[in-house]
This record gives sequence, C-alpha cells and structure tokens, in this order.
Amino acid sequence: MCVMFIDATEALAQVATRLHRPGDPPLVVNRDPAVKPEDLPALVSAARAHTILVDHTYLPTEIAMRCVGLRHVVFLGTGARSYMDIEDLAAHGVSVDIIKGYGDTAVAECAVGLMMAAAKGFARMDRGVRAGQWLRTDGVELKGKTLGLLGFGGIAAEVARIAGLGLGMEVIAWNRSPKAHPGVRFVDLDTLLAESHVLSLHLLLCDETRGFLSAARIARMRDGAILVNTARGALLDEGALLAALDSGKLAHAGLDVFATEPLPADHPLARCEAVTLSAHSAFRTPEAAENLLGSALAICRRLASD
Repeated sequence: MCVMFIDATEALAQVATRLHRPGDPPLVVNRDPAVKPEDLPALVSAARAHTILVDHTYLPTEIAMRCVGLRHVVFLGTGARSYMDIEDLAAHGVSVDIIKGYGDTAVAECAVGLMMAAAKGFARMDRGVRAGQWLRTDGVELKGKTLGLLGFGGIAAEVARIAGLGLGMEVIAWNRSPKAHPGVRFVDLDTLLAESHVLSLHLLLCDETRGFLSAARIARMRDGAILVNTARGALLDEGALLAALDSGKLAHAGLDVFATEPLPADHPLARCEAVTLSAHSAFRTPEAAENLLGSALAICRRLASD
C-alpha cells in the first residue's frame, strides 16, 4: 500500500518526511498546496495510492471515485465534512479518518489572541498607524468579564484555562451534551448568549450545527459583545454577523475561519473595520504539525496492518 500526501505545504512535507519510519508504507508527497480537486485522479492513480493524506483540498465523491485504487482518506484535522461527504465516500468503499486533539493549545491560543486583539482594537490601530493616522481607541479590559464557550471540547478547555487562570475572566459554557469541567459554569444556551461579553465558537461542524449561530441567536447576544470563531465558518450566518457589526449590536469579531476559503478580496468581511481576520491558521505551529503528522502516519500504519 502506498500513501500519498496530496497537498503538502513545504513545512508539512518536511515534517511528514522526517517522521516517516523504515517499514512504513511508502510515502509520496505532492509538494503543491494549491493542487486542484480535478488533478487528484491522475496524481493518486499514478502513485498507486490506496491511502491519501488531505490537508485542505476539497474531495467530492465523484473525484474520489476516479482515483483508481483509493480506499482510505486521512484528513489532517477534525473538519473533514467541510471538504468531503464522509458518509457518501463510505458508501462507495472509501473510509475517512480524522485527527483530534493535535492542536488544542495552538487553536486555543489563537482564539485568545483574537479575543485580545478585538478587545484592544489592535488591527484597526495597526492599519491606521501604517497609513499615517493616529487612531487611539478605548479598549476593553477583559479581567472580570464573562467568556462564553459555545461547544466544549479539548480546545475550549484550553481556552477556559488560559482565560480563567491567566486573564481572570469568568468562564461559562454550553455544550450539546452534558459536561462538567473545573472552573467552568455550564449554562443553557439562552444564558450563554445573554451573559457573554465574549462568545467563542467551539462546535464541531455537522448537519445539526451548520448555521447554528443564526440571526435569531445573534440577536439574543449581549449588546456590544465580541465574537470569536476559530472552529468553522459555516457555523455562523456571516450576513447576520455583518448586520450585527454594522448596527453596533456586536462590537467586534475575530475570525480565523470563513464559509468560503480563501476569503475573497471583495468579501464584505474584508471591508469591515469591526473585524480582525486571520487566514485559517490557528492550528499552524511546529508543535501542532508534529502531533498532526505523527498521528496521521500512525493511522496509516494501522490501515496497512489491517
């Protein structure tokens, strides 16, 4: 069995090559992170790959069926459903594995960083100073404020630790299934929306959570709140978010993820002064990459031994 990493950045290619062990299934690395879905059948078939590692490339079932010999997909992260139809692939004989927990600290630090940038107005001031403007703004002091976590897994637990112990925030959370965690007060959804000075999204994307933060739920948020999303863009209604920012209902948003990626240059979010943007890079640290590729290759070893 051959394994092919179909869309490796140079940094991830180097990690994968270094972690590949003697005796592992042969590994072919395509060092083209901009590979297009329609190119995959020729690449995968030429490599005779039974398993592919996918970082960020869309894999429609129709494309996968044209990849001769493909039996397994290892998606490098948890958000595979944003890029492929897992159930449909399984129905056509292609299994999909995801990887959890590899970048909890990296993503949590990004969420806290976006929260702090939003609270202090760093992005707007940075743009102004570079343009020769002295845009001094009043920031928000986060100590004593309420941080709401919408969804609670490993990343949210790290955010709770940093914000609670490090910043002195009160941390509340709502999860779709009952949970408990030290230092976190679990509440119902309406309470979470109404009480949070900062709301940070940590739901997994699935049919039940797509568009979860709707216009109606944004309307129930605290006036002047900050919204942070490092989970998936499709969890929220971007049009409703823009309307809430334009009206002043929400003070600011810090976004690492978007419904369409890369974010088009002419997208309204790119022109909104009340948004701090990053390029879906919350998980991109050397430590997270090491964890990610180590886990991916371990899955490939298991698949080869089955």
